[in-house]
Amino acid sequence: MGPNQGFGGTLWMIFLFALFASGSGENDRDFKMCGTWCHGNGLLTLAHDLKRGCGTITISANESSLSIRGEITAQCENSSVIKLDPSPGARERHFCVYWEPLLDQLWVEVNGQNHTLCWPSGLQGNCCTDLSQGSNKGTSTYGILNATQRDDIISYKTHPAYEFFGEIINCKNKFCDEASQGSGDKVNMIEETVMRSKVLGNVVLPCALSSVVEMKEGFQGYNITLPAPQGVPPQMIPSVHLPSCLKPPEKKKVKVVCTYFKNSTLFQGCSKVDQNDIRILEDVVGITVENEIITNLPEPIRIGFHHSVIPTSHSRKCVSWDTKKDPTEVTWKKEGCETIQKGGEDTECHCNHLTYFAILVQLEPRPVRHLVALTVITSMGCAASTLSCVVLIYFLNTQRRAKDQSTAVHRGLAMALFLLSLFFFLTGTVANVGGNRACWAFGAALHYALLSSFSWMFIEVFHSFWLVYMVFSSSPNPYVWHLVGFGLPAVPVIVLLAIGKVYGVIEVVSSDDVNNPYLMCWMDVSPRSVGLLAHYFINLTFLAVVVISGLIMLFLVLRNIQNRDEWRKNKVAFLSIWGLSCLFGTTWGLGFLDFGQLSEFIPFLFCILNSLQGFFLMLRFYILDRMRKQSRSSLDGSTASSTRQHMLQEKS
Repeated sequence: MGPNQGFGGTLWMIFLFALFASGSGENDRDFKMCGTWCHGNGLLTLAHDLKRGCGTITISANESSLSIRGEITAQCENSSVIKLDPSPGARERHFCVYWEPLLDQLWVEVNGQNHTLCWPSGLQGNCCTDLSQGSNKGTSTYGILNATQRDDIISYKTHPAYEFFGEIINCKNKFCDEASQGSGDKVNMIEETVMRSKVLGNVVLPCALSSVVEMKEGFQGYNITLPAPQGVPPQMIPSVHLPSCLKPPEKKKVKVVCTYFKNSTLFQGCSKVDQNDIRILEDVVGITVENEIITNLPEPIRIGFHHSVIPTSHSRKCVSWDTKKDPTEVTWKKEGCETIQKGGEDTECHCNHLTYFAILVQLEPRPVRHLVALTVITSMGCAASTLSCVVLIYFLNTQRRAKDQSTAVHRGLAMALFLLSLFFFLTGTVANVGGNRACWAFGAALHYALLSSFSWMFIEVFHSFWLVYMVFSSSPNPYVWHLVGFGLPAVPVIVLLAIGKVYGVIEVVSSDDVNNPYLMCWMDVSPRSVGLLAHYFINLTFLAVVVISGLIMLFLVLRNIQNRDEWRKNKVAFLSIWGLSCLFGTTWGLGFLDFGQLSEFIPFLFCILNSLQGFFLMLRFYILDRMRKQSRSSLDGSTASSTRQHMLQEKS
């Protein structure tokens, strides 16, 4: 088929060449009887006498003749004697008799030379098949030695003749049953058999409907009208336009087969997209050019699909079967096809190669509403936070007590938020420019920055709690905070990098334009992926710890300081400080509220508050520093000391 490029495509071309050169594929042969013909030194002939019907076929041999006689054909009636090439001195010749009832084709191979006794005459309905062996006709000097049926030994002795009995069945139904079972390569049987049937025009099978067109010299393109299944309106059938560049210029004429599969179940059993959130629409169209591999067409094949209405919340993509990866499995790929939407019920695929084509509908994840606005808000917020964190880090490093424990905690949070804001601001650019290879590393870095920010938010929460309830005790050594804040998040990221296939380019689908998603570097959170498990067990665990601890800390601190004189004197200032403090971690919990009527404004609130966390952090320290100056405190002016001065006084 068309998309087989490179080494895989070469193997497929060799297979097709061997198939057509020998006349049939091994999977399609209903009957194969082989043996060694023991004969004399004289003139040798191949005699046959074939009649219509379904009875007995006798394969016999004597000193000078190999004969095939019987009633097994549907259309073919042929009787003649063929002279065989002499082989002086030889008394044995290997031979095989092949019978394919679906095509009504019978041929004999003697010493490597093919002799067709009945040529294909279209696809037969009722035919004679399932040939079973009858009794052998004694033994003799001349005859058939080491006879086999489908490579199973019948007899090691020399017999003058073998009889086989057939029965009438519906060959088309049997053929479709065989094509629908097994792996993806079975689907190819349909188009291969249609190609070998020597029929031009429409070919109808229970599982597929084909149209065979012959491209001759001067071919200017062609619009194919595929046959419609019974009860299906013609306007519901896919349309196919073949461009003029499809015909190989070196050939005078060549056939092309377009096959329409109304039911995609032939492809579902071995499909790699058989997931709850992705499905293939019922219609599948396959296109094949005789003995050719077609890729990189200057003018695309155009395939129009008419389908049931696809909601705007679901994206759709034209996809093709990629047989380069594994011909035994149906792997759908988007590359090589352009999707043209023509309303909710019509989609046109423009593809530059030949294979099987279908429409892939993405049900999950659900498209994001107002994605453009949310992206702009997030980008502006991240830019502001990045700059704010730079200013704050400079401020913290210039304080007289830049090396004390409180400043070390604040500086660690500022550095983590700086990395998170910077990486998130750049993730879309890296995804569009660098692709999967760059996103493998950048996605891991973004994940690390997120986990590190969560860790430092928890440390900030714990440190504030320590200052309130352990006034006369020093907090743990800053090295411990750095180990937890920067070291702990690296562990799950390294493990996921070792597992592989977790980080890369992901698509965020917009409800306004489902076919032009926003690209970013992140974790693969598709169903049944390692990334999805990591998201639930790592990201959400970190987030839950931060949110819950932030809420608990806020409650305990308010209860502890609400009766102090400083609280009653300046409630607004304290509410501002501690309100900003609670932004660290608790605002990420808004993601759990994105449901029902809240889903309209919660995403905006989530993006605004979380993208501006670096700015809020700087604002908090600015307010604390200003309060310190206004109070003209005699303390050293550190943020922690200011906080204690205003908020941690002992109860009167």
